[in-house]
Amino acid sequence: MPKKPDFQILIQELTFKTSRSGGKGGQHVNKVSSKVELIWDINQTAACDEHQKQLIIQKLANRIDKEGLLHIVVDDDRSQHRNKELAIKKLFKLVKESLIEEKPRKSTKPSKAAVHKRLESKKKQALKKINRNITWD
Repeated sequence: MPKKPDFQILIQELTFKTSRSGGKGGQHVNKVSSKVELIWDINQTAACDEHQKQLIIQKLANRIDKEGLLHIVVDDDRSQHRNKELAIKKLFKLVKESLIEEKPRKSTKPSKAAVHKRLESKKKQALKKINRNITWD
């Protein structure tokens, strides 16, 4: 089983940017920077090995910019501290989900009985439709 990334190291590597956020809060929202942008440099991280980095880059490609930085923006809450917590949780969830490797599909073929049953039902259906077209003069 592959080792899990070290989330303690990952937290230390994060960079946060804050800005003013729209939404609820009234006059207070115009004074406080509650919107949080979490930035993580995947290529320079020590929290993951090379295989894990490649999986993360492959699965989160639409969220990563040209410099290899993962951006997560959160402005759900009025509190900057709470938004930071939400951004970190969101990052952890994304990393865990991107490290799950899908098992390759094993192709199978239907049994002889299943093939026979399908062909028989097709014949019955065809006969039913043919009988509808017969005119009794």
